[in-house]
Amino acid sequence: MTQQTAGRRVVTNMSLSLDGRYAKPDNPLDMSWVMPYAVSDVARDHLTSLWESATTALLGRVNAEGFLGFWPTVIGMEGADPRDEGFAKWLVDADKVVLSSTLDEAPWERTTVVDKPTAEAVADLRATEGGDILVLSSASVIKALLAADAVDRLALTIFPVVLGGGPRLFEDGLPAGQWTLASQTAGEHGTLALVYDRLR
Repeated sequence: MTQQTAGRRVVTNMSLSLDGRYAKPDNPLDMSWVMPYAVSDVARDHLTSLWESATTALLGRVNAEGFLGFWPTVIGMEGADPRDEGFAKWLVDADKVVLSSTLDEAPWERTTVVDKPTAEAVADLRATEGGDILVLSSASVIKALLAADAVDRLALTIFPVVLGGGPRLFEDGLPAGQWTLASQTAGEHGTLALVYDRLR
């Protein structure tokens, strides 16, 4: 495999239905279809493998509000899965970059708000020291990075659900490119975790 572009690796993580959707057609914020599968061993181990080498979390504003509103509450929660708690601690301690044109300042610690095009913001991050830049389920951010061919590692969790409509992650017009399978794991409920690296 050829070497990645200079700088830090950009890793994106997204859950998809069998028909390639990341949200329901009628209510994009309703993630109830994900929940039975997100707590599977496959999904938890998949996420752990991604954040362990990352030092920066990159989020859109809506996802930042959801993730940073929920995950810190998992730390110390009775009966919490250690992998969930590990991710929650990582998210709190990691440098967080939130892409937003509406937020003036971040209500979360260790967080920088950036108001510039996604690819530009990522190019700035690549030029700094650190581990992987992990994009957590922020569809608008991942779509912009795919369009700019700026994703180095594409992590997908496929859940055995057909949503029958709703937004797609991969839209027509993306730059053509080849990927190589870095890992694949199948598990309970038919959940499939796939990790692809971009060949350059």
